[in-house]
Amino acid sequence: MEHDLFKVGMSSRTRDGDLSDLGKELDQLQALGVDFVELSAFDFDLIAGGRIRTSQMATLLDTCRGRDLSYSVHGPLALNFMDTPERLPLHFNLLEASLDIAAELGAKHYVLHAGMTMETDPALRRDAYHRQREWLTRAGNLAQARDLHVCVETLFEHDDWKHTPCPGRLAAELEAIAHPNIGATLDFGHSYLKMDAEGRRSDLVSECAALAPHARHLHLHDCFGRQEGMWTYTFSEQLALGLGDLHLPIGWGDIPWQELMSQCVLPKDTLFVIELNPRFLHAAGDCLAQTRALAALARSGTQTPAEIRMPVT
Repeated sequence: MEHDLFKVGMSSRTRDGDLSDLGKELDQLQALGVDFVELSAFDFDLIAGGRIRTSQMATLLDTCRGRDLSYSVHGPLALNFMDTPERLPLHFNLLEASLDIAAELGAKHYVLHAGMTMETDPALRRDAYHRQREWLTRAGNLAQARDLHVCVETLFEHDDWKHTPCPGRLAAELEAIAHPNIGATLDFGHSYLKMDAEGRRSDLVSECAALAPHARHLHLHDCFGRQEGMWTYTFSEQLALGLGDLHLPIGWGDIPWQELMSQCVLPKDTLFVIELNPRFLHAAGDCLAQTRALAALARSGTQTPAEIRMPVT
């Protein structure tokens, strides 16, 4: 069932290049009632040395065709246009192959992570932002030729990276680029963690609202916006403490979803993508219902919605 204005979908699992059970997963998601699937193509072994593996691509196309589903595509996480200058052509070649894959799948939205840098010097960070603007403009030209939108995803610092743009800064960068085929993927959980890292948790809504007009693609999953920062033995302990990028069902964390939906003015064709940790797939049906309720609230911020929370079970 398709929402009046916004489509609601879910991301596929990562699968270490083994596509043998992707068809079964797509059957399950279609039965659940999603409008589309975001394919985690970065983990499908579709590209080797910058070139598309035609046999693997054929397998993916055979699996995806003939279904009452449309697709968006999440590209390689390693793509980074804030990287050092000598590596940027390698990133760009990978992007071009990835966009070819998305176009062949009939996707209209391609997710690209925002840049990250190890630089701590302000001048060198400015240089990194300049590189990202230059190469994203080139990426937009590639996307335009393929009838795609590149949607740059909000991140948070992890794995020793020193800096990535907050939602408001990403909005400013996209406005400076001003390319019709470059937009945003607003990941609310990542944005919450980013704002917590900057000591600005209270700015989450205003930062997301600044980026929302550029966001053709949303990632929805819950968390508590707390840095990992301490040792845990199991994921269950991490969950118990509410630490890190948990990818919980909507309502399990404390992201202020209703306030976000009332303040964020989105493009009319924005995709709502649920990104669940696979351990919580038992809650996927409830999460889909919660997300459709959020999409309804986003359509008209004047509504007084019913409580959009589900108990932690």
